[in-house]
Amino acid sequence: MKQEQRIVHMEPNRIRLQTPVGKLILESKEDAISVIRLENATDALVPDTAPKGSALEIAAREMREYFDGKRSAFSFPMNPEGTEFQKNVWKELLNIPYGETRTYGEIAQKIGNPNGARAVGGACNRNPLWIAVPCHRVIGSTGALTGYALGTGMKQALLLLEQKNCIK
Repeated sequence: MKQEQRIVHMEPNRIRLQTPVGKLILESKEDAISVIRLENATDALVPDTAPKGSALEIAAREMREYFDGKRSAFSFPMNPEGTEFQKNVWKELLNIPYGETRTYGEIAQKIGNPNGARAVGGACNRNPLWIAVPCHRVIGSTGALTGYALGTGMKQALLLLEQKNCIK
C-alpha cells in the first residue's frame, strides 16, 4: 500500500501596522519578511502585535523608527520572492542612500544591463518589500516620479518623508 503524501502549505504570519501612509500588513515566511502591503478588507483579523523576537516584531519596530525619522535603513531579515533579475534589481535598490534618488537607467547600468531601464521599472513594480527595498527612490531620467505600483502620490509621500527626516 502506497502511503499518501500530503503537501502542507504554511500560511505566512502577519501583523498589522499603522503608519503615516496607511495601515500596512507585514507578512513573514520562515522568519523573514516576504511581503509589505497595504491593508485590505480581508485583513480584519490580522493582529497588531507579533511574537517577541520574531522577524515580524523586529520589522514592525524598524518600520516605526523609519516613519519617526529615526532609521534610514532596515536590518530585519528579508526574503522577497521573485526572479533572479528582480532580486538583482532589489539588491541594487538597497544601495540607494536614504533621501536620495537614482534613475531606472542608473540602476540598469549598475546591474550590468545598460539597456534595461524598462525591465528595472518592471522589477520595481513587482517589489514585495516596497518600503524596505526602496523602489520609491527610483525616478525617471527627467527627474519625474514615473510609475509606482502604489501610485506616484505614495512615492512622493515616501520621498518627502525621507527628505524631511534626512539622516546623514
